[in-house]
Amino acid sequence: MPLVKNGRVATDTFPQVADDADIPADGAVLISAARFLADPETLSQRGGPTAVIWPNNRDLDDVVPFLGRLAVVALVFPTFRDGRAYSQARLLRERHAFKGELRATGQVLRDQFVFMLRAGFDAFEVKKQGDAEAFLATAKRYTVFYQPTGDGRITALHRRMQLRHSESAS
Repeated sequence: MPLVKNGRVATDTFPQVADDADIPADGAVLISAARFLADPETLSQRGGPTAVIWPNNRDLDDVVPFLGRLAVVALVFPTFRDGRAYSQARLLRERHAFKGELRATGQVLRDQFVFMLRAGFDAFEVKKQGDAEAFLATAKRYTVFYQPTGDGRITALHRRMQLRHSESAS
């Protein structure tokens, strides 16, 4: 599956490790929430970056103590109608100040891409190359927003206020 990250199609450097497979001592890995929570101390201190797939029906409070040790949190959209991962993304970015990669997985659709960006996602697993290219074009299309959200962009109101402040200062 193509990975869209930082405005381009990127190589996924986090191979997913099945729950019944051995976890390598070094190198990046992507593991399930259940496997991570079985031994979070050992896994978060291994010799490579660790990523976790976090289902949208799982409480975020379970992963919060380990956020500083995780390189990626992959939030799952099991169906296009299930938006709980949006709430999880906002909580991770805004309440818990997660600075790592926030990845959208599962049913990641073109028409929801801007909403995912605004919620704080910065990486997206898409099904087809055509979807990846559409995501890239959409990311460049919108530059100003009215609502404050988890992506860190300032709102149109704040831009206007900054402009007025700089004009009055000169």
